[in-house]
Amino acid sequence: MKNADYLTGITTSGTPHLGNYVGAIRPAVESSKNPDLRSYYFLADYHSLIKNHDPKKRKASTLEIAAAWIALGLDYNNCVFYRQSDIPEIPELTWILTCLTAKGLMNRAHAYKAAVQENEEQERKDPDQGVTMGLFSYPILMAADILMFNAAKVPVGKDQVQHLEMTRDIAARFNHTYKELFVLPEVVVDETAAVLSGLDGRKMSKSYNNFIPLFDTEKRLRKMIMKIQTNSLEPDEPKDPDTCTLFSIYRAFATQEQTKDLARRYREGIAWGAMKQELFEYINDILKEPRQRYEELIANPKDIEDILKKGAARAREYSVPFLDKVRKCVGIQSLS
Repeated sequence: MKNADYLTGITTSGTPHLGNYVGAIRPAVESSKNPDLRSYYFLADYHSLIKNHDPKKRKASTLEIAAAWIALGLDYNNCVFYRQSDIPEIPELTWILTCLTAKGLMNRAHAYKAAVQENEEQERKDPDQGVTMGLFSYPILMAADILMFNAAKVPVGKDQVQHLEMTRDIAARFNHTYKELFVLPEVVVDETAAVLSGLDGRKMSKSYNNFIPLFDTEKRLRKMIMKIQTNSLEPDEPKDPDTCTLFSIYRAFATQEQTKDLARRYREGIAWGAMKQELFEYINDILKEPRQRYEELIANPKDIEDILKKGAARAREYSVPFLDKVRKCVGIQSLS
């Protein structure tokens, strides 16, 4: 088993939406089909423990996310697709790395600093109120996910760049203290990746509850698209495509030629009702076949479980012997 060329984790904290698809799922699915790359994709269920304390929701999210990736064409026979909790070597490596990681480094993590700032703004006596060790140590678990398979490149959003820099710091400290076992991963930020706006014009996010689920029924998909906020311009009045949520969503799915043609129709004064209906029909046509496959997978969770178990077995072909190297390196080994 060779080192990972690419590695990406998906937190099991909700239902996949259109923003997830264009920002993360679509490029990952394309990479998974490249026979020259060894790509690792995992369901980060341990990460979801930080914020989600509902076991049923976590299980449902794991099923939905796995089904979505497979339905959208992930080549799980070419890549390594697994569930984080099926790799026991990851939490063990997390502890080893925790014992090397400076608290000061974790103090600088954006999520932790934001929590402390909120407590201070609310004038709470304890600046760490509500902060769990899971939140505080999150970057170390993420580092273990990456370093466990010595990933060369890790595609992330801009908000995750700091965690990759921390991973490099942690790996470098281990290499200096013990032995050079870890590859320092390269951060890959796709500046061209689409960031979709949600129903209210803000970034599409579960946090804002403004998202459009990826595999809603046709009826629900149309209803959600019809809810997207627009301005009060009348039909035949020129409209600006660059400030329109409907246009931004269409552009994320369409070809350059189709996008250029729609921009012309905006300037000619396309009606909002007609645009919403057209957007619904366009996206629905793209998702029709994957939706059918998704529904079949959801109805047969054992098929997904089998795929994840096979992926975990392949991942452990690397993680088991590699962790043994790490253990011996730090002096945890047999005395005989």
